[in-house]
Amino acid sequence: MGNDPRYFATQCFDPFPFPTATEDQTATIRELGAQLDRHRKERLEHNDDLTMTALYNVLKKERRGEDLDEEEREIHEKGLVGVLKELHDELDAAVARAYGWAPGLPEEEILQNLVDLNAERRAEEEEGHVRYLRPEYQAPETVETQAELELDVQIGGDGAPAEPLDWPGDLKTRAQAVRAVMTHADEPLTTEQVAQHFHRARRSDVQDLLETLAALGHVEATDDGAYAT
Repeated sequence: MGNDPRYFATQCFDPFPFPTATEDQTATIRELGAQLDRHRKERLEHNDDLTMTALYNVLKKERRGEDLDEEEREIHEKGLVGVLKELHDELDAAVARAYGWAPGLPEEEILQNLVDLNAERRAEEEEGHVRYLRPEYQAPETVETQAELELDVQIGGDGAPAEPLDWPGDLKTRAQAVRAVMTHADEPLTTEQVAQHFHRARRSDVQDLLETLAALGHVEATDDGAYAT
C-alpha cells in the first residue's frame, strides 16, 4: 500500500512452484517446522520482553557476521538464537533436498531455480497436468480415495453408523474420509453425527474440515448448523 510492497496470494502463493516431496521428506519438513514453532513460542512465553521481531533482527545480524551490542547479546541469550539458527538451517536444507537441490545454495541461484521451475510447471499446466497441493480440496473430482472405495456405512435415523470407522492420522486422509461419509449420507449431518462415524475423532477437527469443505463448495451448510452434499 502506498510506497510499501503489497502481498497478493494470486501472484505470490498460487503460482509458487512448491517441491514434489516424498513422504519421508514431507515428514521431516513437518517435524522441523513444528520444532521451530515450539522453540519460538517457548522463548517468547518465558521472556515477556522478547518479541519475534527482535529475535529475527538479531539472527539476521549474526548471519551477516556483525558484532552484537549488549542489548542484542541479551536477546541472543534469552531467545536461544543459536538454536533458532540451527533449526532454520536444518529446515532450509530439508526443503532444498525436497527440490532436489544441494543445501546451502546462494540466494541468487535459489531464485533462478524457482523461476526456471515455475516456467516448467506452467508448461505442464498448459498441457493439462496440474500439481495440486491439496487435491482433496482443490480438485476432489480427480481423487479416487480408498475411503470412498471401501466405505459401506448404514446411517440410522439418528445419523450414527452401525460401526464407526478408524479416524485417519493425517489431514489428507481425514478430509477424504469425511467427504466420503457426506457423500453416502441420505440427509444432512451435524458435526456430532459425522464425528460419530469415526473412532476417537475430535469434534473440533471434524468441524474444521466441514467448514473448509463448505467454503470450497464441496458441502453446503444448512440453516440449522448441519451439512449436506
